[in-house]
Amino acid sequence: MATRLKEFDETGHPQLEVMAEVQTPHMGRTLTYWIGGIFLIVILCLFLPWTQNIRSTGTLTTLTPQDRPQTVEATIAGRIERWHVMEGAFVKEGDTIASISEIKEKYMDPNLLARLGEQVDAKQQSVEANENKVQAMQEQIRALREGLVFSLQKARNKVEQTRLKLQSDSMDVVAQRTELAVAEAQFQRQENLYKQGLKSLTELEQRRLKLQEAQAKLLSLINKYDATRAELQNARTELNSLQAEYGDKIAKAEAELNSTRSYIYGTQAEVAKMQSEYSSTQVRSQYYQIVAPQDGYVVQTLKAGIGETIKEGEALATIMPQDPELAAELYISALDLPLIQRGDEVRLQFEGWPTIVFSGWPGASFGTFGGRVAVIDNTGTNGRYRMLVVPDPNSEPWPDALRVGSGVNGWAMLSTVPIWYEIWRQLNSFPADYTEPKAGAATKPKGTAKAEEEEK
Repeated sequence: MATRLKEFDETGHPQLEVMAEVQTPHMGRTLTYWIGGIFLIVILCLFLPWTQNIRSTGTLTTLTPQDRPQTVEATIAGRIERWHVMEGAFVKEGDTIASISEIKEKYMDPNLLARLGEQVDAKQQSVEANENKVQAMQEQIRALREGLVFSLQKARNKVEQTRLKLQSDSMDVVAQRTELAVAEAQFQRQENLYKQGLKSLTELEQRRLKLQEAQAKLLSLINKYDATRAELQNARTELNSLQAEYGDKIAKAEAELNSTRSYIYGTQAEVAKMQSEYSSTQVRSQYYQIVAPQDGYVVQTLKAGIGETIKEGEALATIMPQDPELAAELYISALDLPLIQRGDEVRLQFEGWPTIVFSGWPGASFGTFGGRVAVIDNTGTNGRYRMLVVPDPNSEPWPDALRVGSGVNGWAMLSTVPIWYEIWRQLNSFPADYTEPKAGAATKPKGTAKAEEEEK
């Protein structure tokens, strides 16, 4: 470019006219102002408050076990005869899902209950008959005991009577001995008188005859005495034998009585066993209809068609209870576990729900929902611990369209720190700040009574 020399300056250097046209561009100055302003704003933003949080993921489940999907199982083995519902149908508690028939040979008799009832009645009548027999035998034993008392008394009386008779016979013998001694003395004197010629032979013969009569009578009385003594011995023997005789009869009657009682007890045991079998069969007949345990929707049938054989405890269908008490099942690391307390606030993002999330500024987020920690597991799996989060009663309600099994993202809210501190913590992989248990953590959120019961 051609330049023109206008004149020299005071120092002798030439002045260029083009230098007078050089200026700082206006756009550059504006850009510098903008960059400085943005940098200042960024510096100021580093001092803005930021709510620390713990990120976690999981799925939707229910707070109580009875609200979770459950299978309907067959209590007994059988053969599927008919389905009463289809997948997706709503059933109430007690509605029949399927009907099955018996496959065990023992229960195939259509009149099994009636026949079992007849057997029970027959056994009970047998028990009643034997109880009557027991009563009769007790009366028989009572009669034997009374007869023993009477017979013993009779025998004692006979012994006493014979003893008195023996005593009388003994006195007769003694008297007769005295009479015999007198007769012998008289005969002796008569014989002496006869020898002296003072008495005749006739008188002597009369005395001899009287002496012989006295001797004969004494012998008769002695025999009678011996007979009475033998009779007394027999009476005493009979008295002793009565106890043994009646004791044997009573022992036999008591043995038969005990045998009958034993038979009654055995029969009663059989009756109880048959009644138990009757009741079990009666209850078993109720299991031919497989019913819904609670209100809900039939999610899936696990057996196909009719005629399929099932075993005891085998699942036939899956039911999702109606209106379950939802809870978010989230998993956190062992590093973050000490920072979480029951009752802590959690923000949740549900899959399929439009959301704008600012995790550090929960108030500025859109589409998230509040929750409270209700349950924290004491044991973990692979270094991760499960916690259940229930709706926060002080926050907006969860959407009605949520379904068990959908994904959930969660942010457990912790302490508030400056943004620069949070950036520094994240860059150094430090854990969030540990804070003392919050006042809200000490009070359990509403609707968590079931959670507390489950945790216990």
